Amino acid sequence: MNYLIEERRNALAAEYVLGTLRGGARRRYQQLMMQHQLIRETTWVWEQYINVLGHRLEPKPPADTVWQVISDRLGFEDTIHTRDKERGKLQPFPGTKLWQSVAGLATAAALVLAVLLLRYQPLDKAPAQYAVVQTQQAQALWLIEVDEKQIKVKATDKLAQQANNDYELWFVAADGRAPVSLGLLPQTGEKSLNKSDLFDTTELAALAVSLEPLGGSPNGAPTTVLYTTELISL
Repeated sequence: MNYLIEERRNALAAEYVLGTLRGGARRRYQQLMMQHQLIRETTWVWEQYINVLGHRLEPKPPADTVWQVISDRLGFEDTIHTRDKERGKLQPFPGTKLWQSVAGLATAAALVLAVLLLRYQPLDKAPAQYAVVQTQQAQALWLIEVDEKQIKVKATDKLAQQANNDYELWFVAADGRAPVSLGLLPQTGEKSLNKSDLFDTTELAALAVSLEPLGGSPNGAPTTVLYTTELISL
C-alpha cells in the first residue's frame, strides 16, 4: 500500500491527530513518520489545522442522553434505571458490567505500576514522563523515564540481545523535522542518556527505537525502525 498518496496520507494524518488511529495502526503510522519527511510534514499541517478549528468551536454542554451513551460504551450497558416520580430524575444502579470494567483495567494498572517502580520521584521535583517500549504482543522491552536532567532506561528480560547490532533511541518531532538520535539503548540492565534540549523546546510526536550496526546509525538517520511509543505524564 502506498501511504504517500495524497488522499490516503491526509486521511491517516487527520485520524492520527484526532486520536482515532489506535493500536497497531497508530504504531505503524509513527514508523512511517520516522521514514518519510512528507508524512511528518502532513501530520504537522493537520495538527495546525485541527488546533485552530478547535479554538473556533463554541463549547456546549452535552445532553443527558450523551452521558448515558458514554456510560454504556464504558461497560455500564446493563445499568438499571428507575424513575423517581417525585423528582422526575433517573437514578442509576450499577450492574455487573461495572465490576467487569474494573477488572479489565488490571493489566493497564500493572503496567503503570511497573513504570512508577522504575524510579522514585521526589515531590519537590517537576514530574517525570514515562514510556514503555513494547512488541506487537504487548511484551515490555524497555522502561523509559525522562526527568529534568536525563533519560533513564531499563531493559527487561523480554529483550532479544543482539551481539552484532545496537538499538538506538530517537526523538520524533511533531513539526516534521528529521528524527534526532538520543543515544544507544542498553540490552541488559539500566543506562542513563543525556536529555536533549528538544524535550523542552519541541513538541514530541513519538519516541522510536531502531536496529543499527554496532556503534549506532552510520548516517545520522534510523536504519530499521522497530518500535515506537509515546511519553505519558503520571
